Amino acid sequence: METIIEDAHAGAVSPELVVDALFACRKTAAIKAAIELDLFTHIGEGKTAAVLASATSASERGVRILCDYLVVHGFLTKEGGQYRMTPSTRMFLDRNSPAYMGCAIEFVAAPEVLDNFLRDPAAVVRNGGSAGLANLSADNPVWLKFARGMGSFTGLSAKLLAGEISSWPGSPKNVLDIAAGPGLFGIEIAKAFPSAEIVAVDWGAVLELSRQNAEQSGVADRYRTIAGSAFDVDWGAGFDLVLLPNFMHHFDFPTCAALLRKIIASLAEDGRIVGVDFVPNEDGVSPPFPAAFSWEMLASTPAGQAYTQSELTEMARMAGLAGVTVKSMPPTPASLILFR
Repeated sequence: METIIEDAHAGAVSPELVVDALFACRKTAAIKAAIELDLFTHIGEGKTAAVLASATSASERGVRILCDYLVVHGFLTKEGGQYRMTPSTRMFLDRNSPAYMGCAIEFVAAPEVLDNFLRDPAAVVRNGGSAGLANLSADNPVWLKFARGMGSFTGLSAKLLAGEISSWPGSPKNVLDIAAGPGLFGIEIAKAFPSAEIVAVDWGAVLELSRQNAEQSGVADRYRTIAGSAFDVDWGAGFDLVLLPNFMHHFDFPTCAALLRKIIASLAEDGRIVGVDFVPNEDGVSPPFPAAFSWEMLASTPAGQAYTQSELTEMARMAGLAGVTVKSMPPTPASLILFR
């Protein structure tokens, strides 16, 4: 190792990438601890380790070491013994911020999720997939964690989707939101189109959160829910807009095509299907987040992955559609998928 580091100083090679990967889970653990302690919210405009320890009911030693670690990795700054947030942590990790992502961290770092990656990742690769969360019951608390967490990720995408649909001629009246999660996609459509009626499909416990969000957004009178699996429930017909937000990446080609055929059968005349998902380029390695998302699916689903535009086109044709149009949704890593 000493020789490698000496060579690195000479500009040859560095172990930094490998070392960062080796210790990456420690960084996740530190953020998880900070969120559980509500550390970032308590820091406010700046606090010492002693004050933070008192506020979080934790040991001063533990808080000091955690905060120093977070400083090392760019989450906090330290001056004169006082810890302060950076602009990014203030925006995304302070519970009082409207862009708070703590719920997302609680899900991503949940034992049920992390175990998929840490228990036996080589087995996942050998098997080409994992049981992941598929063996968990519909009322498992992790699904509610998932819904709350995904709200942190998808809020902006939902607004961008509603903006895109607002530019279309006509207004959707009957809207189906499949795997609604926190409900943000359907809710943003309801806010953009005052006459739109939304039907949200997801697990029962998750739909409690959807209904709460619909109530808070003032659209509860136009928001109906159906509990159960999207593959099994009868959601009715006559929909002129069906939303598929961040759902298809959980399944293989035949399963997605079967779902699309079920959706097509429930469309009104001239009805449209719109997905939101992470769509990597055809090379499979760019852009970074969509391309890396297939590893997420390999470790946490039996057969899911992030699909390229050509793969989505093939999937659409298997279902009897002409194809898809894919539009990026900057600054998010997601893309809009228009089935045609």
